[in-house]
Amino acid sequence: MAFKKVTSVDYLVVHCAATPPDMDIGAAEIDEWHRAKSWLAIGYHYVIRRDGTLETGRAANTVGAHVRGFNNVSQGICMVGGVDEKGKAKNNFTKAQKTTLKTLLTALNHQHPEARIVGHRDLDDSKECPCFDVKSWWRRVNK
Repeated sequence: MAFKKVTSVDYLVVHCAATPPDMDIGAAEIDEWHRAKSWLAIGYHYVIRRDGTLETGRAANTVGAHVRGFNNVSQGICMVGGVDEKGKAKNNFTKAQKTTLKTLLTALNHQHPEARIVGHRDLDDSKECPCFDVKSWWRRVNK
């Protein structure tokens, strides 16, 4: 089965990996998790590790698997972390991750100026992901 092409990028969607702060994984591990669910590959287009390193997942021009109902019109960015040691949602992302996120979203927003920058929870209210209000954060860091 081949990957479908994205029709447009209307949303840049920020996610979390729902991993505790001491678990430093990247795109390769998430790819394994997603393939274990019988997906074609990692569902996200980008992954930001705990140290701020940016890794690529699916090709940017292909449909992701990260937010039901919006995959064909979005790109997904996953930040490693997002839960505490007990698995409860927590905004525990590092300064390096937030810096990389801002840089990446700025670049992607230049490529797709009409795209809305949102968190997963903004498109699916049953989720807490990514454990912070992306829209408010984005407004604040762009003042």
